[in-house]
Amino acid sequence: MYIGNIEVNNPLFLAPMAGVTDWAFRTICARLGAGVTVTEMVSSRALVYQDKKSAKLLKKNEGSICGAQIFGNDPEIMARGAQLALEISGCDFIDINMGCPMPKIANSGDGCGLMRTPELAGEIVTAVVKAVKVPVTVKCRLGWDKGSINVLEFTKRMEGSGAAMVTVHGRTRSMLYTGAADWDYIHKVKDQLSIPVIANGDITGGEAAVRCLKRTGADGLMVGRSAFGDPWIFQEIRAALAGEEYPGRPCLKDRIQVAVEQFQLSEQDHGEHIACLEARKHFAWYLRGVAHSSYYKNQITSLNTMEDIYRVAKDVVRDLK
Repeated sequence: MYIGNIEVNNPLFLAPMAGVTDWAFRTICARLGAGVTVTEMVSSRALVYQDKKSAKLLKKNEGSICGAQIFGNDPEIMARGAQLALEISGCDFIDINMGCPMPKIANSGDGCGLMRTPELAGEIVTAVVKAVKVPVTVKCRLGWDKGSINVLEFTKRMEGSGAAMVTVHGRTRSMLYTGAADWDYIHKVKDQLSIPVIANGDITGGEAAVRCLKRTGADGLMVGRSAFGDPWIFQEIRAALAGEEYPGRPCLKDRIQVAVEQFQLSEQDHGEHIACLEARKHFAWYLRGVAHSSYYKNQITSLNTMEDIYRVAKDVVRDLK
């Protein structure tokens, strides 16, 4: 498939997730099989106002095609924000967030709030496409709630406004992340568009990925929360889609080594203090499903130095399997 003029040989996407998909985690996922990654969402207004913290979120990772995701509801500011995002990151494409369901975003008319104002959403896409020389993509949901599902008309408008690809999360805003994703709606979107459609929602592993692709006919798959602490999920999915047997996750020692590598990258990017704060949640995710790990999860909540990380990692490998 192609995103505009960008050839995508591995259409497995790591979803942009605020507070999760920083440069370090994206780098690890790209190394372990994610073909396309996208930054955490960044406010276009914050970029225009030269907010340094926002700009730092746009660091491009190596090893995959990488997009920069921005959000906002003013066409002019979104256009300028897109230009700045590209200048800062050097990313391969711009993704516009029209799917974030969080109240402080959506209720302000940003994120999924734009699905309630499709004409404005179209104007934003048109403005951003004119402003940058890279492909512009859109991520959205099915609609605001069950009574106002408008994803078919909405995505058609996005295509008409110049979007090079759409990603559809098969839930409404009101569902947040509960209930089952509706893959049939994604299939309907795919049927009506000529641009690539990426399916998102409930892709929890290889078997689910095969079912989703069969049900939706999508051009690619986007993995979100299932990648928390499990960047190997991309290898599992790639094997399943190729009809190959997946040998399973590495042993705990090797998984912990990858986790530590991620935290070292995070220290390189953010400094020790922030890296340790990030490690508190990521390290716990890496230990999901590991028997008798609760003692170490409690220790993880108070990580303050890289030495703390190395100590806990060593103890985990020694004591757990």
